[in-house]
Amino acid sequence: MKLRKKLAIFLSKAANYVCRKLGRQGVTWAGRIAVTIYPDILKELAGEVRQRIYVTCGTNGKTTTNNMLCSFLRSEGQTVICNSTGSNMLNGVISAFVLAADRHGHLDADYACIEIDEASTLRVFPHFTPDYMILTNLFRDQLDRYGEIDITMDLLRRAIAMAPDCTLIVNADDVLSASLATSTGHRTITYGISTPCPDNPASTSEIREGRFCQLCGEKLDYKFYHFSQLGSYHCPGCGFKRPAIDYDATDITLHQGLNFTLVPKNKEPVSLSSNYRGFYNIYNILAAYAGAHTEGFALEKIAPILKDFKPENGRMEHFHIQGTDVLLNLAKNPAGFNQNISAVMEDSSKKNLIVVINDNAQDGHDISWLWDVDLERFSGANINRIIVSGLRAYDMELRFKYSDIPCEAILSVEEAIQTMLQDELDNLYILVNYTALFGTRKRLKQLEEGEHA
Repeated sequence: MKLRKKLAIFLSKAANYVCRKLGRQGVTWAGRIAVTIYPDILKELAGEVRQRIYVTCGTNGKTTTNNMLCSFLRSEGQTVICNSTGSNMLNGVISAFVLAADRHGHLDADYACIEIDEASTLRVFPHFTPDYMILTNLFRDQLDRYGEIDITMDLLRRAIAMAPDCTLIVNADDVLSASLATSTGHRTITYGISTPCPDNPASTSEIREGRFCQLCGEKLDYKFYHFSQLGSYHCPGCGFKRPAIDYDATDITLHQGLNFTLVPKNKEPVSLSSNYRGFYNIYNILAAYAGAHTEGFALEKIAPILKDFKPENGRMEHFHIQGTDVLLNLAKNPAGFNQNISAVMEDSSKKNLIVVINDNAQDGHDISWLWDVDLERFSGANINRIIVSGLRAYDMELRFKYSDIPCEAILSVEEAIQTMLQDELDNLYILVNYTALFGTRKRLKQLEEGEHA
């Protein structure tokens, strides 16, 4: 058995190396090879984590939150394994552990920070049960894969039941996440934003999930919205309401990055700032902070860590190419896309925009969600030019046409990028859905690195 385990690790690392040399990710293949050769490999390696295992679930924000939590723990001197690439199904999770193992088949880790796709939790949890689960939010996503949001909630409820000692760290502003946590009876830590942000006015036409109480079915009343269904809510029927907040954010401004005061329960507030955009990233910071602080870490160095933190893998990732600042971000469902629009609008300068939409299996073949995106807001974003690209470029072009916003279709992402760079504007935003992300990011890195070669 030990020989098979070592062989599984060796071949997985070899496959990952070859794939990377060929310009492919290789993470999923590494996990598939390892579990085929040695089926118990994830269970055994996870059992060698000395302290705690965190998992991060939710529709949007998993990768950023998980990677940020990993950075916080490492800043405290902890050894952490993390599936930082965002490969979050079973094989990707296996790879995170296997690729971190030594040649003797053992793992040297104090903590594990593992992002898991919601639909994959029931496949992962038989191999290990987490000590903490961070739940970012629950939105409608990939209807032909997940179905309606009730199905996702049921999957998570069943997974959480498999981890009876797990502490939930939940976005209390999201009524669906809060309702799910309440129904499980697990110990729950909350984070949220208790007051509206003047720099982030909620769109009146935005699609909102969970308008009815999950406990009694009554229509919910809202004091205010931040975006989508996130805000301050209560049920006039059964009295269910947003839970008290353990980790809050106040004094929020969105000019020249994020600036706010983090208010932990029973601890002095701390002023924080970061250089990246997007109101929703405040939730990601709160979630990661709550995860580390609940474990007992003081996080005294959080301000410089946060200032230096660079989101990767297409999550508000910056590139500088031919004098143009390029920002790449994932936009794979209505809630996420609408927040991308808000982030673009935070930049008042003239800018260009590329939107890349595919409909591969990992994206979901059903792209009807594009009609739930509030594209009309782009008309006030000071955009010079819009190009749509990808396998469903013409569908995106039609959607813009119905919003009375001019755009042009260029099917090749490579050609779209080169066309925009020739405009020589200071800023270019590129919004992509899931399978468009890797290829677009790879090309941007090649262009950026080529300038410094």
